[in-house]
Amino acid sequence: MIQLKEIITAMEEEAPLSLQESYDNSGLQIGDREMEVSGILVTLDVTEEVLSEAQRLRFNLVVSHHPVIFGGLKSITGKNAAERIVRMAIRKEIAIYSGHTNFDAVLGGVNTYMANRLGLVDQEILEPLARQLKKLVVFVPHAYLEQVRQALFDAGAGHIGAYDSCSFNLEGKGTFKASEGSHPFVGEPGKLHQEPETRLETIVPAPLLGKVVRALTKAHPYEEVAYDIYPLENQDPRNGMGMVGYLQDPMGEEVFLGFVKDRFGAGVIRHSALLRRPVKKVALCGGAGSFLLRRAVASGADVFLTGDVKYHQFFDAEGKIVIMDIGHFESEQFTRELFYDLLMKKFPKFAIRLSETETNPIKYF
Repeated sequence: MIQLKEIITAMEEEAPLSLQESYDNSGLQIGDREMEVSGILVTLDVTEEVLSEAQRLRFNLVVSHHPVIFGGLKSITGKNAAERIVRMAIRKEIAIYSGHTNFDAVLGGVNTYMANRLGLVDQEILEPLARQLKKLVVFVPHAYLEQVRQALFDAGAGHIGAYDSCSFNLEGKGTFKASEGSHPFVGEPGKLHQEPETRLETIVPAPLLGKVVRALTKAHPYEEVAYDIYPLENQDPRNGMGMVGYLQDPMGEEVFLGFVKDRFGAGVIRHSALLRRPVKKVALCGGAGSFLLRRAVASGADVFLTGDVKYHQFFDAEGKIVIMDIGHFESEQFTRELFYDLLMKKFPKFAIRLSETETNPIKYF
C-alpha cells in the first residue's frame, strides 16, 4: 500500500503549492495524510457522481484539478453541491487532493499539455513569474567542491532556461576561529584558521530552497556551513502563466479554427473578428485566461486561445489579435492526462484510473 502523503509529495514536487495564486486552495482538501490509499481516480472536477465512481472501484482517493473547497465553507449542511460533495467524501472515507493554479504555473503543466495538443514548437511561458529565484552562495574547501556542487544540482539548483548545472566558482581564503567545545573539520578550537576555499554560487527556485539547503548541509564537510541566500528579481522561465509557441506549418484562420475545434472537441468556439492573415504564433492559457490578453498581444501572437472570455473583453482585441474562447472545460480537459501521466510515472504498479464521469456542467444545443 501507498500512503497519501507519498502521493502528495509526488504532486507537489512537480508543482509546489507556493506557486498557486493567492485566491486558490490547491492541496489536500479532505483526508488524512497518513492514510493508506487503495486506488486513485483522476478527474477535472469532483462531483457526487465521481465519488460514486470511486466507491464502485473501491478507490479511496480522488485527484482533481479544480478544488471542491474553494470559496470557503461556513457550514456542511448539504444545501449546495460543494457541501454535499464534502459530506459524501467524509462519509465514504474518500480523500480529495486538488492541483489547481500551481499546475497552471509550471512548465510541463496544464498549458504545456494544451500547447502539445496543438503541436506547438519553441514553447515558452507567456508570463514568467518574478521573485521565484534565489541566489545561493556557499564557501567550500577545494577538495569537497565537486561533491557539494553536484549535491546542489541533484537537489534542483543550477537551472537557467535551457541550461542546467550552472554555477560560478571563485577561489579565495576563508578564516574562522572555532570556539571551545566545537569539533571543526579543519583547524583547532581557540585558534584562528585560514582555509583555501571556493566561493560557489548558483541559482535555486524558491520552492526548492529548503530541499537544496538540506542537500548542502549534508554534503558539506563543515560542522557549521557558511552560506548566503539572496532574493532575485529575475523572472523564472520555468514558472508562470500561459504559453506561447509556433505552429509547425502556418494555417489560415478558419482552418485553424477547425483544427482547434477538432483537437479540443469544442462544440462552439467564440472568437473576435478574423484578421485575414496566417496563424503562425499562438498564445494560450487554460481556464479563465483573459487576464493574459495584453501579454498575448505583446508577444506578437496571431491568436490567443483560452476560456471564459467576457463580452466586453472581445473588444480589447482591437484588430491586433484574434481571441478564441473554446470553453473552460475544453481548454483544461487534458489536465486529467497530465495528472495520470505524472502519477503513473511515480507509481507505475499502482491502481490509477481516469474518471469516466462527464463533469462539464455546460451543454451545447
